[in-house]
Amino acid sequence: MAERDPAPSSCDCFVALPPHTAAPVVIFGKNADRPCHEVQEVVYVPAAIHQPGDKVQCTYLEIEQAERTHAVVLSRPAWLWGAEMGANEHGVCVGNEGVWTREPLGEDEALLGMDLVRLGLERGSSAREALEVMVALLERYGQGGSCKEEPEPFVYHNTFLLADRVEAWVLETAGRYWAAQQIREGSRNISNQLSIGREITAEHAGLRQRARSQGWWSGDGEFSFAEVFSLTHQPARMEAAKARYRAGKELLRQHAGHITAETFMAILRDKASGICVDSEGFRTAGSMVSVLPQDPTLPCVHFFTATPDPSRSVFKPFVFVAGLKPVPQVRSPTFRDDPAKQIPRFQSTVDRRHELYRRHQAALELMERDQEQGQKLLQTLRDLEKQGLEGMNALLGGMVAPRPEELADLFFDCVEAEMKFYT
Repeated sequence: MAERDPAPSSCDCFVALPPHTAAPVVIFGKNADRPCHEVQEVVYVPAAIHQPGDKVQCTYLEIEQAERTHAVVLSRPAWLWGAEMGANEHGVCVGNEGVWTREPLGEDEALLGMDLVRLGLERGSSAREALEVMVALLERYGQGGSCKEEPEPFVYHNTFLLADRVEAWVLETAGRYWAAQQIREGSRNISNQLSIGREITAEHAGLRQRARSQGWWSGDGEFSFAEVFSLTHQPARMEAAKARYRAGKELLRQHAGHITAETFMAILRDKASGICVDSEGFRTAGSMVSVLPQDPTLPCVHFFTATPDPSRSVFKPFVFVAGLKPVPQVRSPTFRDDPAKQIPRFQSTVDRRHELYRRHQAALELMERDQEQGQKLLQTLRDLEKQGLEGMNALLGGMVAPRPEELADLFFDCVEAEMKFYT
């Protein structure tokens, strides 16, 4: 049986649009909270043209490939195909969260929510188009399979936050059923629970009939997706998510009208609210903040940590340009006999730590062992991050012209600079 009540687990996803942002931009942010020893890598996959009849192997399932896939940058658990969060060359961002609903969990292997994140990014040139891709694949293939690299299955359904330069969408699922809410202004967050009430913009064609057939909704009055499909007795992990959701919503409210990338980075580092997680079993394994200018002549900038605990990590900028320099320091090793790909799965463990992760881990141990040296190192890392932010703010503010050859090396150079401070 799939594990029904694991140790507390969580993710938090945020989006802000004008007039809540300080500039005419859309800002997206996410913490990926995962099992504490799981490694998150940052992967760039170039755009590609595929042949008719081509297939793509997702984490568990092989499905038909699209004619064209967009270039994507992904922050993902190193053992799987999909992603916790990422962006594509068209300025689309997607992140997912685990939820448990009245619909039964599928124990059979199908698409993971994290597979749907990548599929939406690879096939959608706008947030709306990515959503349409994801729900079509969800309805066709379903969602299921273990979401954790351990022999004991850990299964959940998913909610998603999608954003582009113009708008955002919240997509929430229960099995193959779904509801979506369009966000055109202001701000929104999601935290491991169903949050779409009566403000449904689009939905599965059989959603309401399913609710009636199960006795979850009488058919009278307004239909609330969250009320109808949420579990009557919430597990402890989802009760805890309510507090994080409220805290996140309040932090967005406090900064409304002045939200910047730095605001989102501070929110993702907030430990008091539980948004930045460091519990016995789970922690924030990777974090992402993206700035999507409404002016299409300006580039989108995506910041990734590629390391756990954003309060002690560096957000490093990535921009889609031609000739991107590979960054092997944030790529995990591959294994010929990978236990995630063997049947039965996860019967052994392998060391997936990439080079930046290893050095960062040693730095965290130093911070805990020697507080004075740790504080000095942390301040150095903050100064490095500030330099990157200042450069990107100048670029987005039109104060400097984009230089593609420099932007192609940007993420590599920032990773290299961070690693030097760990030696």
